Formats: sequence, structure tokens, C-alpha cells
Amino acid sequence: MKRNPEVFRTFRGYAMQEGGGSLTPSLEDYLEMLFRLAQKSGYTRLNDLATVLNVQPASASKMVQRLGQEGLLKYERYGTLELTDGGRKLGAVLLARHQLLEEFLRTIGVTGPVLEDTERIEHNISEETLTCMAAVVEFARANPGWLQTYRDYLARRQAPGGSGDGSC
Repeated sequence: MKRNPEVFRTFRGYAMQEGGGSLTPSLEDYLEMLFRLAQKSGYTRLNDLATVLNVQPASASKMVQRLGQEGLLKYERYGTLELTDGGRKLGAVLLARHQLLEEFLRTIGVTGPVLEDTERIEHNISEETLTCMAAVVEFARANPGWLQTYRDYLARRQAPGGSGDGSC
């Protein structure tokens, strides 16, 4: 289906048009956290996953089973959780996306709930937008003078008598 960028849709309408992958945002969050936890030892345990995600083990168990059905995780009841090669690859992509968004928000001066904003944004962003955000972050790293000029600008906006309301 060819996209017409001039046609407005609701959030759900855009999601339906995309089709997307088979993973829900919640499954992506579980896979990303499994990848984080398994980086040291190569595996994790269900209770550790539930604890860091602040959910009940029964809820984590259901999600882990679904990731297993997707072929992203090797799961044995009461055993360890190991990502498959595909699970590791996708987990690395999800973690990199999360880290990029978090760094981008901090780079542009967001000081509030950066982690919450990152979680809200990461499941609802196009590849093109993510690529452009990555370019801004890379540019800021390569041009610290530019970044300082931008931060000075933000400080002037936020100062009494500036044009800002206390935020960007």
C-alpha cells in the first residue's frame, strides 16, 4: 500500500497502516530487558526479569512464553531464560534504539522524565525519524561548540525575562 504523507490519520490508523512486526510494545520491553540482563551471563531467570520490570512473576511468565513462541527465547519452566540468536539481535536493536532516544532527549535539553518519555516514544517512531535523531546526536558529539551554543541559548530562554516558560 502506497503512503500519502498528506493524509491525516489517528494514531491507531497509522499503526494499522504500518502493519508492524509481531511484537507489541510490551513484548519489545520484555525482550529489551532480557537482553540487558543476559549480557553478563548469557541468561537470566524469570524472577529477576519480573523484579526489574516491576511485574508479578505470573505476568512475566506469560510474556516469556509468547517470546518463546516467536522464536526469540529458549524457555523452560522454572529454568533459565536464554535468548536465541534472533532474540539477541533484536534485543540489541531495541536497546540501541532506547539508548539513542534517551541520549537525544538529554542532548536537546530535556531534564524531566527522560526515561518515561523514552519509553513512550520508542515504540511509536519511524526509522526515518530515528535515523535523523541519530544524526543530530552524532553532530552534537562531533561539534561540542555547537552543543554549547545550543545549551547557552536554552539557558537564555529559561532565564527571567527570556522567551521561554522554564522548559525548552
